[in-house]
Amino acid sequence: MTTARRHERLPPWLKVPWPGGANYLQLRRTLRGAELHTVCEEARCPNIGDCWERKSATFMLLGDVCTRACRYCAVTSGKPAPPDPAEPARLARTVERLGLRYCVITSVDRDDLSDGGASAFAESIRLIKERAPDCEVEVLTPDFGGGADALRVVLDAGPAVYNHNIETVRRVFKSVRAKGDYDLSLRLLAQAREFAPDIPTKSGIMVGLGETPDEVLETMRDLREAGVSLLTIGQYLRPSPAHAPMARFLHPREFAELERAGCGMGFARVASGPLVRSSYHADEQRAAAAPA
Repeated sequence: MTTARRHERLPPWLKVPWPGGANYLQLRRTLRGAELHTVCEEARCPNIGDCWERKSATFMLLGDVCTRACRYCAVTSGKPAPPDPAEPARLARTVERLGLRYCVITSVDRDDLSDGGASAFAESIRLIKERAPDCEVEVLTPDFGGGADALRVVLDAGPAVYNHNIETVRRVFKSVRAKGDYDLSLRLLAQAREFAPDIPTKSGIMVGLGETPDEVLETMRDLREAGVSLLTIGQYLRPSPAHAPMARFLHPREFAELERAGCGMGFARVASGPLVRSSYHADEQRAAAAPA
């Protein structure tokens, strides 16, 4: 646990057991041998013990160095190495070896690449389908700088779910995502519905960054207007003193209220809770999304 988190004195509903079960250890060994990165580790997700024990992991493509420096994110930022052309094949072999039925793949932002890394997503989806045809693949992509062609490349590969996180409300957005754009992210999600209406779209919101309850509801309405059918809402946890400060912890009953509000807006599934993250129990969310 980081110093920042110790000083925040986590409430009891945010305390999780230290990871170390048999499945967790086996999956960690497999991933080390495959030379793959996971957002579970790079983003210091508190659910790593639970998810890895369930043999569920979110793989992170294109290295572990991001070209952006979002103020809430624990992933290292800087100048990344060139993409590894063998990475999608390694990922597909690992998914097959683990016998996964559901797989989530994401990536760091790669603004240095002409397609933002879209081709790596598409190749990974295709190879996983070849080697593990029973495995559904959800993608959680960056915004590709708003590039419609890059988005089409990913969607044409046929993911089970297309996810792009809005992360926070309009007013807070620029203060924590200097290189992102709230409206661009909404347009990307709306385009995904337009380009591939049979692929459910998904997004996620962090709370605790100083937003108001009304602002969260406004963002939820914006996402519904963009055609998003699956939503995750979770507590922001400050990775270190160098990251954006956390305004407050929300109580579980506040998350329950947001879940009820989202269901009333027409989302097919809302996963809302202190420990909810983008890919937490993603297979269960996918099951709730009927084709358009």
